[in-house]
Amino acid sequence: MNKIGKWLDRRLHYVFTIPTILFVLGMVLFPIIYTFVLSFHSWRLSANIPWEFVGLQNYIKLFSESRFPIAVWRTFFFAFLALFIEVILGISIALYLNRTFFGKNLVKTAFLLPMVATPVAIGMVWKLIYEPNIGILNAVIRGMGGPKIDWLGNSDIALYSLIVVDIWQWTPFVMLIILAGLTSIPTDPFESAMIDGANRWQTLTKITLPLLRPTIFTAVLLRLIDALKTFDIIYSMTQGGPGFATETMNILSFRQAFEFMQFGQSGATLVLFFFVVMSMAALTIKLKSKTEVDF
Repeated sequence: MNKIGKWLDRRLHYVFTIPTILFVLGMVLFPIIYTFVLSFHSWRLSANIPWEFVGLQNYIKLFSESRFPIAVWRTFFFAFLALFIEVILGISIALYLNRTFFGKNLVKTAFLLPMVATPVAIGMVWKLIYEPNIGILNAVIRGMGGPKIDWLGNSDIALYSLIVVDIWQWTPFVMLIILAGLTSIPTDPFESAMIDGANRWQTLTKITLPLLRPTIFTAVLLRLIDALKTFDIIYSMTQGGPGFATETMNILSFRQAFEFMQFGQSGATLVLFFFVVMSMAALTIKLKSKTEVDF
């Protein structure tokens, strides 16, 4: 008994963490395994209709539909365009805030406010802003002599309107990461560049951005995963419409499950979506590791 007590005493920090680890693993692994198994079955959320094993039928049906590849393309288009602009703006704002000026803390707080609000609340507010008749955006355009624009009802521009909302909300997140990276950069290279007579553009392109590459990749990785998974803003503003103009993989899976009661096919969509997100994350991590080694 004494030996057991000593063994537990030496490993007490592991023993106390086991319940938390098991809980987290259960919360993560169970939905993944459940969805994977569901993707090989047919089920319509009814106690009277049991699961029916259909093999790869859900996947075959998914690839035979025209909506799926378009939803995949739309998911990537939304994520990459939003991410590209967020990174550019995030770096620019971080560089602007990385200096001393009056009211700096107030400005920084103002930039962070969009990130604090919930996506659904932001979606509702922007839906009012985009409203073609009483929305403030159209009021400004009409005041300048422009036409009335149906920002969310026009299938040609609805997706771009949603991208603007995502950029508005998540650019501060990228800015925060880049700003943290800027504060950790040593001052020696900048002092040497100043002595050598380098101008601001040369200092930015030759010193600041190369030193920020690991930080930028971290911001890209976190935002890429989150942008691919975007659901709240899209569903709260357009529900994937008009028609299917803003239907991403997440929205498609939701519609398959809760509108058409095709839970097996929805599971197949989510499984493929999971592998897409994991592949993009793995690719970004690999590029980040190569960049760190080369640098």
